[in-house]
Amino acid sequence: MKTKRNPWSWIPTLYMAEALPYVAVMTISTIMYKRLGISNTDIALYTGWLYLPWVIKPFWSPFVDIVKTKRWWTVAMQWAIAIAFACIALSLPTSLFFQLSLAAFWLVAFTSATHDIAADGYYMHALDAHEQSFYVGIRSTFYRIATVAGQGLLVILAGLIEINSGLEPARLQIDVTPATITVSNVSDATDAQHFVFTPMESADSTLSLTEYMKQQNVMNGFIAEEKQTAEAKDTTTGAFTRWIRDTFGEEPRQSAAMQKRQQLVGITLTQAPATDESVVLNLSFKEGDQSISIDQSATRFEFNSNNWDKPALTLINIDPKLQDKSHAVFEGLSGNIPFAWLVVFAALSVFFFLAAIYHQFILPRPASDGAQSASTDRTPVTSFFNTFRTFFTKKHALVAILFMLLYRLPEAQLVKLINPFMLDPIDKGGLGLTTGQVGFVYGTVGIIGLTVGGILGGFAAARGGLKRWLWPMVLAITLPDLVYVYLSYVQPQGLGIVNTCIFIEQFGYGFGFTAYMLYLIYFSEGEHKTAHYAMCTGFMALGMMLPGMMAGWLEETIGYRHFFVWTIICCLATFAICAFLKIDPEFGKKKKQED
Repeated sequence: MKTKRNPWSWIPTLYMAEALPYVAVMTISTIMYKRLGISNTDIALYTGWLYLPWVIKPFWSPFVDIVKTKRWWTVAMQWAIAIAFACIALSLPTSLFFQLSLAAFWLVAFTSATHDIAADGYYMHALDAHEQSFYVGIRSTFYRIATVAGQGLLVILAGLIEINSGLEPARLQIDVTPATITVSNVSDATDAQHFVFTPMESADSTLSLTEYMKQQNVMNGFIAEEKQTAEAKDTTTGAFTRWIRDTFGEEPRQSAAMQKRQQLVGITLTQAPATDESVVLNLSFKEGDQSISIDQSATRFEFNSNNWDKPALTLINIDPKLQDKSHAVFEGLSGNIPFAWLVVFAALSVFFFLAAIYHQFILPRPASDGAQSASTDRTPVTSFFNTFRTFFTKKHALVAILFMLLYRLPEAQLVKLINPFMLDPIDKGGLGLTTGQVGFVYGTVGIIGLTVGGILGGFAAARGGLKRWLWPMVLAITLPDLVYVYLSYVQPQGLGIVNTCIFIEQFGYGFGFTAYMLYLIYFSEGEHKTAHYAMCTGFMALGMMLPGMMAGWLEETIGYRHFFVWTIICCLATFAICAFLKIDPEFGKKKKQED
């Protein structure tokens, strides 16, 4: 007897399971490695390549079609991801944690990319065209919810463990007047071993405070020396960058020429750590005025039995425009960082073990979900190559591929710079928000806008079809990007205005992204729809990766204001390609029941 389960019983959990490994690989890994003391150079080099499996997954997607069912692949990959997360957790307390965890992250990346192929193909087999339209907003919403939970709640969990597993948190208060900078310890430490902050002066007048700080920290073993790669810059690229900056860049901000106010602060430990043990201190902004900031190259220090009584140096920077009395508090945490992240990845492993068990019983078994053994192809090899041939010979394939690459062109660039823009101080063109404020804006207001937009997008497409709602959705995903032009020029200080702008932008994204996902489903219809959909998402990943790679360089060259204007200009590419799309007017609509 064939059973039909309510899609609400499996779509939310399935797409949360699709999102979490991606977030773990692309975001959580970089935060974890930074907290564990890996250099920025190594983090960028080794984690940057982890995106590759999602780009090249079309090359093995035909095997998911040919071998076994999409349901089998989905559950099997969840078991594999659970084991891989467990391997990451177990590797963290070891001396080879970087190499071992990186290998496990590669396993997560490949199994997650395969899970994406299977889950997306299963979605198309388990639901008819109308149901696919109706639930596409729901699946996108829960994917985003899992993204926020992964890079928000799990990181918060690690932070809480850090606070409660080490020395008492150390707090540094900086009080500023027009004439003075005062350094104070604001922690009432009860333990014999604790950190002490002391104002310092440079002992070398030939070096800047930044250079002196770095020299002393490296010499005393508090930080590792960064690998130098900038000297290998290509002179032609430098000339091109200068031309872009001179032609399209912003006028320099007046405050950039003003004299910086800086204060060196020394950090010492009152008791020596045990031999062969170390105490790691991580400094971050806690509360107060964002115009008072800490040098980001000196926020993590490793104390041991050889350097505990020497001062680790950090540098406090004061915005030159700050003329009133003000203050800021910075917090130093020294908890068991490997254990904190072990708990995070153990929790992810448990989640996937439970998800695999749940989906083993709850996922329906659609009759159409079978290996392509009944295909007209004579051998698996023939079927493999035929999958690619039929994709690229589909009607309007060129237009479809250009649509996959260009529909999200503005977003591909924006997404890389939104958080830096929110966090950068006013004099650098940003909004000067705290990390907590950014988390609130995107974790509450943003997710509400995204959820409402995604659900309404699915409802609209299910009622009128994709063709009818294409242009409203195109306008929804592009025009709200104007809010960043407004924010960059006005730089409002009220959080209410920022929240309103982000709600508008995220609502538009949620509503407009529905058209993109539905078109990928529409173009994938046919014999090899699982593999073809994977190829579509491969082009989607490529369309996000390439523009995103140059976004940081472009913003640094022309400034936030002109960068956001540029992303609005890029909307013209989205409009142009959508004008050439050919879509069946009935796709996505509910079909009338026959008597």
